[in-house]
Amino acid sequence: MSENLDIKNENKDKFTLFLKNNLKKIIIFIIITVIIFSIFIFFKISGENKDKLISEKYIQAGIYLSKNKKIESKKLFEEIIYDKNKFYSVLALNTILEKNLENNKNKIMEYFEIMEKLNYSSEKKDLINLKKALYLINNSEEDEGKKLLNRIIDSNSKLKNIAEEINKK
Repeated sequence: MSENLDIKNENKDKFTLFLKNNLKKIIIFIIITVIIFSIFIFFKISGENKDKLISEKYIQAGIYLSKNKKIESKKLFEEIIYDKNKFYSVLALNTILEKNLENNKNKIMEYFEIMEKLNYSSEKKDLINLKKALYLINNSEEDEGKKLLNRIIDSNSKLKNIAEEINKK
């Protein structure tokens, strides 16, 4: 029984000695952990707020478009594209193209370049390239559009059949 007490006291003494010797290290470790955790939470919340603001811009742009305020709508859609949000940027570009909000080919190509630089899955990149190819073909740049279609076909994409159909025409 006294042996057990001696072992417990010895363990307590070792632990107390360890704490005394490493107290600064332990405190620094705890502070660094709290700081890293706080930074992580901050970036997560700010990212969510940014996504919320972009979604509100997209809705507002749609409202402007429904009220036939194309200039204001286009401006908001452009802001969304330049914000490089993976979800809303593609939607904004599609809306600009479908509603003919931008007539400048160079500007549209700039939008496509922004989309291509975003970190999308290969399927989504192929979809963007297909959309770009269709745009080019519809705007008297058939050779460039066909090159994009051939790239999609050569990559054995899920969109290969669609690209082949378009390429035949």
